Amino acid sequence: MNDDPEGPAPSADEDGGPVHDAGAPAGSGGQAADAGRAPVEGSVRESATPARGSTTPDEAVTPLIRGIAVLRELTEADGTLSLSGLERATRLARSTVDRITATLARMGYVRVDGRDVHLSPRLMELGNAYLAALRLPALLAARADALADELDESVSLAVADRDGIRFIHQATRRRAMSLSFRIGDLLPAERTAPGPLFATEWTATDWQRWRERRASDPRDLSFTAVPPRKYGADARDDETFASRTQEAAANGWALDDQLIEPGLVAVSVPVRSPHAVGDHRPPVCVASVVSHTSRHTARSLRTTLLPRLQAAVTQMEQELDRTPPPPPGTPPSNLALWTGASKQRLGRDFIESLARGLTVLTAFGEGRPELTLTEVAQATGLARATARRALITYEHLDLVTPTGDRAFTLTPRVLSLGFPPLSRTTLPDIAHPHLSDLTSRIHESTSLAVLSESGEEIQYTARVATGRVMSVNITLGTRLPAYATALGRVLLSDRAIGQAPLPHDLRPLTPHTITDKERLTHTLTSVRSQGYALVDEELEEGLRSIAVPIRDRSGRVVAALNTAMHASRHSLRECVTDLLPELTATATRIESDLHTAARFTHVPLT
Repeated sequence: MNDDPEGPAPSADEDGGPVHDAGAPAGSGGQAADAGRAPVEGSVRESATPARGSTTPDEAVTPLIRGIAVLRELTEADGTLSLSGLERATRLARSTVDRITATLARMGYVRVDGRDVHLSPRLMELGNAYLAALRLPALLAARADALADELDESVSLAVADRDGIRFIHQATRRRAMSLSFRIGDLLPAERTAPGPLFATEWTATDWQRWRERRASDPRDLSFTAVPPRKYGADARDDETFASRTQEAAANGWALDDQLIEPGLVAVSVPVRSPHAVGDHRPPVCVASVVSHTSRHTARSLRTTLLPRLQAAVTQMEQELDRTPPPPPGTPPSNLALWTGASKQRLGRDFIESLARGLTVLTAFGEGRPELTLTEVAQATGLARATARRALITYEHLDLVTPTGDRAFTLTPRVLSLGFPPLSRTTLPDIAHPHLSDLTSRIHESTSLAVLSESGEEIQYTARVATGRVMSVNITLGTRLPAYATALGRVLLSDRAIGQAPLPHDLRPLTPHTITDKERLTHTLTSVRSQGYALVDEELEEGLRSIAVPIRDRSGRVVAALNTAMHASRHSLRECVTDLLPELTATATRIESDLHTAARFTHVPLT
């Protein structure tokens, strides 16, 4: 492996020929690929964890390997780690860590706040690429959510990731005793209900790899989503899992009776592919109902909930069977074109080979589940040699796997790049760093608010105050009447005028407060058409505020962003000419992060 921070130079013959060994094991299901194909030049056969004694291919991109290591360490640390912590965890030089984080920050994948590095929602576009290409969450999530509502229990969808399982959808119940699995979390197969169902497809090679992993990590310390075993596993545990796999093959379902931790129980049923391989329909994912022993025993899950789970799975399989593949559509192009300009701007602090390599993952998506080397090069705008080396690196890291037609597909391991901690992000989490940037630019306090269930009030959910002697003093959770605030009017204006009732009690809070319903309706119509609300001394004398909407992926206004100040600091004209453009730009950035985060996860508004 070349030690040059930018990686080794491409070899003369990189522009042609296959990239990989067509016989490499599939990363997504743990099954071996077709055995009849001869290996070809440029072979990359790699275990799930390359650090365990494997050989790095000569053509692998060193900065890309290092960048992936940084993202994985941040993921394992639940999204935040200090620069010195990254240096210790990755064993990279501090200067290398600084350059990698600067590059990732330029891509919007991390945020550097002082000495700490935080994962940013935009990083979820990598996991979104895998989930979009997989299509299962888009097709089956509604069925899983409906089953969770029907049973009042948590329901999950999981796929195989070698000898583990990885969640691709979660429909959880909001209780004091709740389940904390996240989309992208990796669990050992032998401690789950889906594991035996996937293991029914394992080959002898897969079983051997599982035993080697068990021997090297007997307490499951590498699986950070589950509590470690108090004592190491022994041969009896191996026999138990083999027996559970045989039972799963015979029954068509499997149980987890407190294998992950005391009190947690689950029952699982495989969702099978509509396309048969001979007479066999392999599982594409597994649906599970998860509960705890104060509500259900493993036996009661099997006797009372299993039939309803099986009925839901039948509907899921019918959904897969009747849904045609998506049209290819217009493939992306020149995804990596921006990296050259960033290199010119940031110089040595920007590692272009890392940025280019990460861009390769975003070339995949809905209608693009498998891409050839040529298609990857065309989508990214990279030279074939550069795209080839990125794919070699990803195959080494088990982030892509070759298919039988000289193409590649993403593996579930792409979800290990930040998706689990970011999948639980909230709108205030997303908005706060953007509010901080806005406050530092305009030197005024900024806030985010949502509408209460009644529609009568706004509730502040995020806020960054400016350092002034005289400033607007509002704490998180504060509620104010919606009709008399700029935030409230933005939120009220999105409701269908004439269909959603206005607040009942329009009390005059100051001499300037609009209290006439007809005038308020006209004002809300203007707010909706102009895209902002400006309220002058209607909530409190001397207080002036301007607000803009925050829209979700469907275009619905779900929150509002404002700045408020004493009327003497900015005239009404200055609010529109100076502050409004800053607010609008910030709202656009928040919406971009929200849309990325909410593509396959639920983002709470509070």
